Amino acid sequence: MNLNLVGSRLLPIISHRYPSFLVAAALAVVVPGLAGCQHAAPDACQKPAAAAFTATNQATTTIAASTNKPVAKAKRYTYTPRVYPVDERGFSPVDKALAKAYAREDMVQDDAEGSLNPYVLKVISAYPLDGSYPYHCGWTPREYDIYNGVTQDMWYRGMVVAKAYPDGSRCSYCCGFTFEAFIRAMKLRNTQKGIDPDDFNGMTFGDLFNMLQFWYIEGTGDSEQRGITAYGLGHAVTDLEQVKPGDFLSYSTTPPGGHAVIFIEWIRDTQNKIVGFKYFSSNLSGTHGVGYGSGRFSDSNANGRGILRNSLHIGHVGAIKDYKPFNRATIPQRNAYAPTQPTRIIYVPAPATDSAAASGK
Repeated sequence: MNLNLVGSRLLPIISHRYPSFLVAAALAVVVPGLAGCQHAAPDACQKPAAAAFTATNQATTTIAASTNKPVAKAKRYTYTPRVYPVDERGFSPVDKALAKAYAREDMVQDDAEGSLNPYVLKVISAYPLDGSYPYHCGWTPREYDIYNGVTQDMWYRGMVVAKAYPDGSRCSYCCGFTFEAFIRAMKLRNTQKGIDPDDFNGMTFGDLFNMLQFWYIEGTGDSEQRGITAYGLGHAVTDLEQVKPGDFLSYSTTPPGGHAVIFIEWIRDTQNKIVGFKYFSSNLSGTHGVGYGSGRFSDSNANGRGILRNSLHIGHVGAIKDYKPFNRATIPQRNAYAPTQPTRIIYVPAPATDSAAASGK
């Protein structure tokens, strides 16, 4: 985390020639330089078993004269865009699982406070746990100019605030995934309450994009907690007994590392002391992707390794009625990168004459 790399603003201008039933179009966003999670060396993004494409976006390599080690060429120069796999309605598996909730046919039961937490838990329940939503976080070289750790493009007020990997693989990394869950849950609650889905306490696109940079830890003192509190959406939680399932949490570890997760429940010893916790996030078992995991505090492990208890940053998004006004002039503005709009490819239905010919008529 906290690497503040400003990626290249150059994106390939991709030109394709297709039959009459294919068109090239659609703008989405690129956000260079996100400071993702620190973990072991990343693996290549694994493709879902059902995806109908083959990988052709492997980065080429050169040899660095100073170290005599291979240096991968950035994928922004070599990747091949792929169509994001959706059903006939344009829904991803998660969209489909949440469709009735967004249609207000499946109403989420509020907790006593009216917090966001039940909506967060509803959202994460929609993600497949079969590895079809894999983990991927590229560090050598970094590729934040084409990918922001979300499984699909996240929109707010007509623009994409966080961008999915452009090969359609639905991969993610931890802070990107938790930010995606936050956006989905906020829109779901607004929809069920009859509020504009794109109204997060009056935040503009620029506000949410700045909050994203807090979430991805682009500056000293940044965290999900800071973003939530800065924009009046909720409060920090310091009493561990007050943490609720669906709260957003990030932490550091020893050996050095970090993670961003959605809290599920505490793990306790026989004396009821909190020794760790269960969570939902990305990068479960390496490239297996989204799912449930757990970790123990270093002071509860015999080898002294694990989560640093005093490193927890916990943010709780409260009830809509409890939102607080915020003053942009007092909120630090992160400018480690800027949003841009890359080329996308979308497919339109084949002409009726082609469909008839294909059916043998």
